[in-house]
Amino acid sequence: MADRHRYHSSDLRDYAERFLRHFDVPAKDAQIMADVLITADERGVDSHGIIRLYSYYGTRLRRNLIDPLSPTRILEDSPATQLIDGGNGLGPVVAYRAMKTCIQKARSNALATVSIRNSNHYGIAGYYAMMAIPEDMIGISLTNSQPLVAPTYAKEPMLGTNPIAVAVPAGRERPYVLDMATSIVPIGRVTVYSKAQERIPVGWGMDRTGRLVDDPDAVLNGGALLPLGGPDTMRGYKGYGLALLVDILCGVLSGAAFGPAVGRPGSEGTANVGHFFMALRIGAFRSLASFKEDMDRLLQQMKGASKAEGHDRIYIHGEKEFEHVERCAVDGVPVLSPVANSLKEIGDEIGVPFDCEPIRHEADPAAA
Repeated sequence: MADRHRYHSSDLRDYAERFLRHFDVPAKDAQIMADVLITADERGVDSHGIIRLYSYYGTRLRRNLIDPLSPTRILEDSPATQLIDGGNGLGPVVAYRAMKTCIQKARSNALATVSIRNSNHYGIAGYYAMMAIPEDMIGISLTNSQPLVAPTYAKEPMLGTNPIAVAVPAGRERPYVLDMATSIVPIGRVTVYSKAQERIPVGWGMDRTGRLVDDPDAVLNGGALLPLGGPDTMRGYKGYGLALLVDILCGVLSGAAFGPAVGRPGSEGTANVGHFFMALRIGAFRSLASFKEDMDRLLQQMKGASKAEGHDRIYIHGEKEFEHVERCAVDGVPVLSPVANSLKEIGDEIGVPFDCEPIRHEADPAAA
């Protein structure tokens, strides 16, 4: 793994905001964007963090392929549903607004769903699901994405990594936060390995011939990711089915692009990504206090199960990420040196210098 520098999260957020403001993103929207990106880094999902600031959002803003004003428009509306045209805007901004609407409708209607067409990549799916937690609601967040995953028995990418995120509040325990790609890994994770010049585990992806490989560049250059589970012998058709379900809810239901029609980051024209959100008000189903007591008991039962040999802890989904956030608050947010260097280069080029001062440097242990 390449060297890393650690930075104060407030410095990274400030820089991301200034960077986006340079491309005419309104101040409030730039703040939302920065929070989504740095939250990803804080939660250890660096494949969707500041690494995407220029490599995806900046490049598309610079080429006028994303509208910096994110002019959303309501197409259909009912007390518990809404369909939104994202105006080819910034995915995180469009998604944030949509989940806010979803939560507002769920306050009055017990549950609500909001579907979006004509959007772009929206960052980590869990961010929007977790917006429901302070409202004592269950949040669900789905998105389709560019074709990167080969269906079972295919060698051609036809579906996105199509993540599923669900966030559920608890009482004394931390919330349950499932945030997963329906591919075996997100493409950003393969990109991180490529930048770090590391091999990937065999089974993550295939080259253009359909052969399983450990070279991340072979996957990135004409290859494909495998669906969750991997090859058919490991029941990868289940991940394939989940990815297809996400595409139905996000693409077909909303009228967005789906399957191989979803735009790639480097392509011209609109991406027409689709999103799907749901919020469920727990109090409409049962006593909130009783629900949280039962959630605590369920999570404690999982963590208290007999441990397999060589393991001393069982984790709940989201637990590692919450602990990563706590470490970042003390030690700073880790950013790969190649990522920081690329931000310095583009920052100097556009007149928004990456002037964040690292707190400390962490050398690549492999180089020692």
